[in-house]
Amino acid sequence: MMRPSPLIIVLQTLCLAIVSGATSLKHSKPNIIFVMTDDQGNNLSCLGQTNVQTPHIDSFADKAVRFTNYYVSPNCAPTRAALMSGVHEFRAAVTATHAEQERMALALTTFPQLLQQAGYETGLFGKWHLGDLDAHLPQNRGFSEVLMHGAGGIGQRERGVKITSYADFPPNQGEGKKAKYFDPVLLHNDTIVQTKGYCTDIFFHAALAWMRDLNAKKKPFFAYLSTNAPHSPLIAPQENLDRIKKRGSGKADTRMAMIENIDDNFGVLMQKLEAWDMLENTIVIFTTDNGAPGGGVG
Repeated sequence: MMRPSPLIIVLQTLCLAIVSGATSLKHSKPNIIFVMTDDQGNNLSCLGQTNVQTPHIDSFADKAVRFTNYYVSPNCAPTRAALMSGVHEFRAAVTATHAEQERMALALTTFPQLLQQAGYETGLFGKWHLGDLDAHLPQNRGFSEVLMHGAGGIGQRERGVKITSYADFPPNQGEGKKAKYFDPVLLHNDTIVQTKGYCTDIFFHAALAWMRDLNAKKKPFFAYLSTNAPHSPLIAPQENLDRIKKRGSGKADTRMAMIENIDDNFGVLMQKLEAWDMLENTIVIFTTDNGAPGGGVG
């Protein structure tokens, strides 16, 4: 059964004429940026969380349309299957997050495929989690640009069994905090690549470079920015940990540091959209897939 999301969905066209109803989006092709974080829950300062500071997302929420009666599934892959297919997760054949029960049915048409038919470029940056076999990969489900980790999270593997088709790339794997959130190995389209930096930074930077190029070519795009943070294992940049530690009791909450890093990147995203004169023709959506499984301090 689907349940209300612990985090509102936030949508903004950033075009006041459209928001006020003075202009219609009919027959236009606005860019679409969909940011979905992983296991974040309601951890935003604008929603009353006092252990985190998210000024950029807070500012976005103040100007945006909020959907407060918004439903998601209890965990990752089912939510994503419903989003991509437009049908209930069980109709999409996604009933769990592992053991090959996360593979979205191949008979379904995804909405990125429909966007491609309408002339959009489509890009995924981050988490897919709807099947890692070739036929199920996002490159074959409507995405023309892909930078992704495997499985449901960076470094994820199935405990007690051999590496399978639903595990992340072996170089990323490790117990707990040994997972490679820094310098992970990722799949870029059809090539496995070694990257440099913190995972969330990598996904945002890659998405921004891709969007900038398409904007210069005046091509409409759909960017799916799907971070694996703040999903466990809890690993955050030292800068964000130090920031929380400095203003708090001396102990850094790693999950909150991961969220503040997301906020930093979201702020850069919005600044770049403004600098590139894209705000008048871009829909930006921010949400999370579900709440955290438990605990918050790393």
